[in-house]
Amino acid sequence: MIKIAIALGVLVSATLLMKKQGMSYRQSILKTIYPAIMWSSKAAGKKQIQVNTENKIPIVPFYSLTTKDINGKDFNFASLKGKKVLIVNTASDCGFTGQYEALEKLQEKYVESLVVIGFPANDFKEQETKDNETIAAFCKKNYGVSFPLMAKSIVIKKNHQNEVFKWLSDMTINGWNHQEPVWNFCKYLINEEGTLTHYFPMIVDPLDASVIEAIEKKQ
Repeated sequence: MIKIAIALGVLVSATLLMKKQGMSYRQSILKTIYPAIMWSSKAAGKKQIQVNTENKIPIVPFYSLTTKDINGKDFNFASLKGKKVLIVNTASDCGFTGQYEALEKLQEKYVESLVVIGFPANDFKEQETKDNETIAAFCKKNYGVSFPLMAKSIVIKKNHQNEVFKWLSDMTINGWNHQEPVWNFCKYLINEEGTLTHYFPMIVDPLDASVIEAIEKKQ
């Protein structure tokens, strides 16, 4: 533990001396220590994965959903028919913000069969306080994000939860899952037929074998 603490101290010190352009000191530090955060939580993440083992179909069709993208334009989920969809609630000032890079790699790897969609939200410890334009610029500049980002909204079960996350976290709508995000970067996988199949917590890396297996699984 002492060695780990020393190593982290060295990393943080180095980050403070080499602040990344386009990032705050906090964001630079979090990006630097992100691998250590994921390494330390890897075992726990496996136990929190939820799977639609009975293949329960949604009561309200996934493809009936609509929302606004980060540029204020209408985004119709009917356009996603025939592809798997990975929906993630995101934030710029979180210990898991480094997952943007992994999500982009995932999108690039499965560009023909998967659409990753990010939903920025400020629901956890004020970790996404900026406006949509600033969020989009941050993601593009620092993580090369090319997958769709939606307008900043509320993703947890409180007043004005956005309709997409209401669908994802209400079993009377999606057919089986009642799990709302417990932190930033929780992930929901929908298959090619519009059925919610998996929930992955924030401590499961987007490139983890469990996520890859679910994406590659044939329906």
